[in-house]
Amino acid sequence: MQRQRSLLALILVLVIAAIAVVASPPFRIRLGLDLQGGSQLTIQVKTTPEIKQITERELDAVKTVIENRINGLGVSEPLVQTVGQDQIIVQLPGVSDPQEAERVLGGTAQLDFRREKIEAGALLRVRQEELNELLLKQQELETKADQAAIAANKDKIEQKQKQIAEESQQLFERTELTGKNLKRATAAPSQTGAGWQVDLQFDNRGGELFAQLTKQVAKDRTRLGIFLDNKLISAPGVDAKYQDTGIAGGNAQISGSFDSKSARELALQLEGGALPLPVQIVENRTVGATLGKDSIQSSIYAGIGGLGLVLVFMVFYYRLPGLIADISLVIYSLLTWASFALLGVTLTLPGIAGFILSIGMAVDANVLIFERTREELRAGKSLYRSVESGFYRAFSSILDSNVTTWIACAALFWLGSGLVKGFAVTLALGVAVSMFSAITCSRTFLFLAIAIPSLRKPELFCPNLPVANKAEVAQ
Repeated sequence: MQRQRSLLALILVLVIAAIAVVASPPFRIRLGLDLQGGSQLTIQVKTTPEIKQITERELDAVKTVIENRINGLGVSEPLVQTVGQDQIIVQLPGVSDPQEAERVLGGTAQLDFRREKIEAGALLRVRQEELNELLLKQQELETKADQAAIAANKDKIEQKQKQIAEESQQLFERTELTGKNLKRATAAPSQTGAGWQVDLQFDNRGGELFAQLTKQVAKDRTRLGIFLDNKLISAPGVDAKYQDTGIAGGNAQISGSFDSKSARELALQLEGGALPLPVQIVENRTVGATLGKDSIQSSIYAGIGGLGLVLVFMVFYYRLPGLIADISLVIYSLLTWASFALLGVTLTLPGIAGFILSIGMAVDANVLIFERTREELRAGKSLYRSVESGFYRAFSSILDSNVTTWIACAALFWLGSGLVKGFAVTLALGVAVSMFSAITCSRTFLFLAIAIPSLRKPELFCPNLPVANKAEVAQ
């Protein structure tokens, strides 16, 4: 009896702790993409002439760059994982603009600095002035809300940008300074007060190369070409006062027609690093928050309905042991939910299915125990020994079934991805807690119950017990 009281005290402590965890905001259950809404991108990693086979090392390198960029996006609880040998799945809960995520994650962001050829500067300056005029015109048209004129002028801007990009390839020559020498890139309001810019900070080697490059540009009275993915995005000049020393300190700015959003995207791409291999986004799937809300509501209804039916059935069929099993089942649900919160499990729709399935498996363990107990009672054993023997004889079957389930969960987690892993985690954790609730909680409550004389009634344990065996129950 002392042992049962100690176990009861342990169960009460665990229940109180679980309630505290569930009610605590820091341990709030995280919702997955299918419940919270957001975007899921499937990224295909491609080979190059230099790298003809994608190994685990290359795939992990691409994954690291993508993770760095996602961290800059500020997405809460993202999921980035490799799938197969050449794909990466990115889940971004709460992201309402999948195109923005696609631009940031899929861009190669190959940055390099080039020196303008002395004889070629005049033509590019003319093209740049023409582009600036079109940009100013676009701002004026947007204030008038003339959609037809806006669309026509936008096409002219794109054509001019394409022309500048093509011609600039011939007007600038490459240097050693590239994005590999970049240490930090941040978006900030322009110092002139018009628009935004991207501030760059180079490493030591990059600072030396930048000083040499700006010294030469200032001396030749040309311009510095800043190229992103072989596209000219800015061509600033350098003041003549730097023709002897260059711009030292390793700091530079990229200015242009940036707003806060585009400047931030560029900074993220640059600071996140260049992707070691080209990628292609082959799928961009969006889940609406309303759909996720409906899924949660439907899952709650299904869970409560299923749990209610199980509770009623157990009491109806097993009487007092069924009631004790119901109490253990409620404790099981509470402990499992608290475990999800403590371990940081991201709950998905398949995860909820795994949780509900584990509830059924928790009841299954009690069914085995109670049927074994009834067999012992019909064999003429006392109530105490029947309960003890019921737990002992059923334990091996319960353990075997749970171990096989854990093996299946391990296979699903190892070979599956995304939502399948969520199902495997919640099911495996639920099975582990069900072992405790069935073996410890139900056993403790049953022995405490049979210690009460008024509860030692045959019909409370086995309604169809033969009359000759009823006298044994009270022993």
